[in-house]
Amino acid sequence: MQPKPTTTPPPQAPRLRVAALLLAAGRGRRFAAGAGPGTPDKQYVMLAGQPVLRHAAQALLPHVDVLQPVGTGPLLEQALAGLPPDKVRPAVAGGAERQDSVRAGLEALAALAQPPDLVLVHDGARPYVPNAVTKAVINALAGGASGVIPAVPVSDTLKKVENGVITGTVPRAGLWRAQTPQGFAFPLLLALHRDLDAPCTDDALLLERQNHPVHVVAGDENNIKLTLASDLRRLERLLADGAQPPSPDEGMPS
Repeated sequence: MQPKPTTTPPPQAPRLRVAALLLAAGRGRRFAAGAGPGTPDKQYVMLAGQPVLRHAAQALLPHVDVLQPVGTGPLLEQALAGLPPDKVRPAVAGGAERQDSVRAGLEALAALAQPPDLVLVHDGARPYVPNAVTKAVINALAGGASGVIPAVPVSDTLKKVENGVITGTVPRAGLWRAQTPQGFAFPLLLALHRDLDAPCTDDALLLERQNHPVHVVAGDENNIKLTLASDLRRLERLLADGAQPPSPDEGMPS
């Protein structure tokens, strides 16, 4: 009787190492103007008993191997105190512009003994990030995308206004509002930042300029960036109510 042939299971692909940059170097002038004198930068304002920045860090930590804060000062250290030291790296100083802060964080990750395969870039003033959004970004990157952003479709009518008078209506078809965390193949984003020679408002724009496709996954209406004092009240209600975000598959472009 012939012995049954043995089968060798296919080798498993190595697990991708994921890092996140948590940007905390911004000043938030609009928030400060509405909140009054003496108010700390918006990422350090208290929200449901914790600094906004800490909420953002805690939202990212379950999904990453390394969290690299970008910013300086005692408020940053206090906001992140007690978080897992095996994951949360010492903060590095940011720069004058957002792109400078991202570059500083990327270089810090590049200097690690084991740099990441994927990197998320997140605004420290976005404290309410549903797990489903972050998972969708990482899953799309793991599937081969070079860049991924969460976004929500524009639902309001858009008007162009000059001196308080409407000068035109902007068609909203195909328009989406970008959110963070945005995700990228780490070597690609690092190379694009090292070659950067023009301002950019977000990291997806770097890929767009070089014709790298940037994929979109469904964001969440509650994943707002703290910009105005009224945003803080909305976020407080969300955290108090334990609001559950909708499925990340809703509202996606076909």
